[in-house]
Amino acid sequence: MKVAIVCDWLTNVGGAEKVLLKIHQMFPEAPIYTSKYDPKGIDWFKDAEVRTGWLQVFPSKLRRVLGPLRQRYFSKLDLSEYDLIISVTGAEAKSVKSGKWLADNGKKSKNPQGIHISYCHVPTQYYWQMYDDYIKNPGFGVLNPFIRFFFRLLVVPLRKADLKAAQRPDYYVTISDYAKEQIHKYYGREAKVVHPPVEIEDFKLKKREVKVGDYYVVTSRQVNWKRVDLAVKACMMAQRKLIVIGEGPEHKKLVKLAAGSGLVEFLPMMGKKKLASYLTRAKGYLFPSLEPFGIAPVEALASGCPVVAYGVGGARDYVIDKKNGILFEKQAAATLAEAILRFEKMKFNREKVAKTALGFDEKRFDKELKDFIKKCEKKNGK
Repeated sequence: MKVAIVCDWLTNVGGAEKVLLKIHQMFPEAPIYTSKYDPKGIDWFKDAEVRTGWLQVFPSKLRRVLGPLRQRYFSKLDLSEYDLIISVTGAEAKSVKSGKWLADNGKKSKNPQGIHISYCHVPTQYYWQMYDDYIKNPGFGVLNPFIRFFFRLLVVPLRKADLKAAQRPDYYVTISDYAKEQIHKYYGREAKVVHPPVEIEDFKLKKREVKVGDYYVVTSRQVNWKRVDLAVKACMMAQRKLIVIGEGPEHKKLVKLAAGSGLVEFLPMMGKKKLASYLTRAKGYLFPSLEPFGIAPVEALASGCPVVAYGVGGARDYVIDKKNGILFEKQAAATLAEAILRFEKMKFNREKVAKTALGFDEKRFDKELKDFIKKCEKKNGK
């Protein structure tokens, strides 16, 4: 079977890239098509054939304003020779057209039976469910007013183009029940839930008895929509210690926010073994972000660390209220602070907490995705 893998961009390390890596390992001979590749930002694909095009000339920092160009780039790629295209996307990579789509729409196709399965994390967030947050803070500093003005002008045609592109995949897979709901709401498409692969073995609780520390932890890329600021503010309100692990463009703002409190410690990204040690001994893991899934909190659960999570989004698929953590309803610092105090009145069995993560391991992901691919091929008469 001739396979192609497509992703939005390859410039940094994150949850989407972990999914892409697993799919690359499943199909190591498949070329990876993307709009921008920076091997310095992510060195996981040195053994892969990564193919880029004319968008490669643009700096990575312009990624957020290149959506329309990315959509044009992907829609013009001729991948109709492939039996199977797998797009791993939360943005424009779903715009590629399979041989089947071309044939069904009366266009020239090298392989009329070639199908496109989109592993779609969520509909393009800056057009749809997180549009208001993006308008509030586009993340361009002094250029924010300029970006807001033009984005408001363009968002309607951009949404129409995104909705049109969303009809091109032959089949959808997604990462959580929340993402499935969003894909149906905004794209009118049905999706099969296959939770992302989590390296459970690397974070698995090693000891039955653990000496729990006096701190909470959050691990994240420090970008505005991850809302690490809420974790910082909440711990300052509740007078609790917090360790923030990660890096990103919001780092200086977060350090300034916590300055003088004596409660917040910032650490850079670290290896899995060291990270697992921090998670195992933490009181709890704070997850204030609205995300379609969230691999990091599942890693925390695997370490026996209960999670305090915002109760909207993918967290509902793995945080079982009062069993391996708690959910809070409003994405606000005061609500999270109250949730922390409520959390501390509960007792959690760390061994039982760790067991709740077992259903999200890599072998399960491989089997479920391969089974779905086989089902799609059979449906398509292959």
